[in-house]
Amino acid sequence: MMRRFFVLVCLLINLAAFLVAPNSAWAEPDLADGAKLFGVNCASCHAGGINRVVAAKNLSLAALQKYGKDSVPAITTQIRKGKGAMPAFKKLSDQQVENLANYVLAQAQANWG
Repeated sequence: MMRRFFVLVCLLINLAAFLVAPNSAWAEPDLADGAKLFGVNCASCHAGGINRVVAAKNLSLAALQKYGKDSVPAITTQIRKGKGAMPAFKKLSDQQVENLANYVLAQAQANWG
């Protein structure tokens, strides 16, 4: 009887910790981190939202919408998998990719200004 009580208490504590602990999916994106990551990983081809390789596929909101890349999940997939001349950035953590994708979308919505 005491063992069942102990197991139940442990399960409740773990459940409470899971519900209260910060979850990266619920965490606010860190746009400052996204800006740093962009500078290190993306700016050589995409400084200011341009595309030095394929000019039409720039990071303006209109281009992102035209090519179906105007959401954080779509941008995240592009960063993770790459496509065409763009390499995949597999060494970035999930949180870094999330921050970077949110930064790109926020910049596009602000017309990279």
